[in-house]
Amino acid sequence: MIMYVLMAIIAYLIGSVNFSVILSKKMAGFDLREKGSGNAGTTNMLRTVGKGAAALTLICDVLKGVVAIGIAILMGKTGADIDKALLVQIAGIAVVLGHTFPIFFQFKGGKGVATSLGVLLLSNWQIGLICLVFGLLLIILTRMVSLGSCAAAVLYPVLTLFIHEHYIVSEGNDYFIYSILLAIIVLWNHRANIKRIMSGTENRISFGGNKS
Repeated sequence: MIMYVLMAIIAYLIGSVNFSVILSKKMAGFDLREKGSGNAGTTNMLRTVGKGAAALTLICDVLKGVVAIGIAILMGKTGADIDKALLVQIAGIAVVLGHTFPIFFQFKGGKGVATSLGVLLLSNWQIGLICLVFGLLLIILTRMVSLGSCAAAVLYPVLTLFIHEHYIVSEGNDYFIYSILLAIIVLWNHRANIKRIMSGTENRISFGGNKS
């Protein structure tokens, strides 16, 4: 039990390091949450600071998920009686919750998409890549990041029903409920976006922006 609690705390603290806020203050002199949509994530960084800052934020947020799962895998090797799959799942959920509700930044963070991607890519590279490509295609076709993100989140639990290999720990059947929980977190964080998508008022991104 202590190992699982420790993993949750470590992953949550990793997720709580909000790079978009840190980088926006360093590179542009303001808190990203006070500009644009108010969201501490890559899309708002792109709109308010620029492409370079957005790319760096994306990489850092993905790496948070990768690092959290990597630590879970290492901790799982310390004892034979540890449920390694559960440890990975705790790490995945905790790091995304940390990104969403960061203790270091007044519990006001991002929507968890990039960090969830890092979790998926390390947990199961095949599912991670499918969700990534699917989400990117929708973003390119609709120019709505939120739609691609939400659709990829919904796709994740579906894929766990059919893909039972390439998991870094255990079998795919163990990940269905976990995948639903992650999808719910992402969808809940996008609830305002979903309302705007349904009403046809969701913001669209421009691929030819003038910021760099």
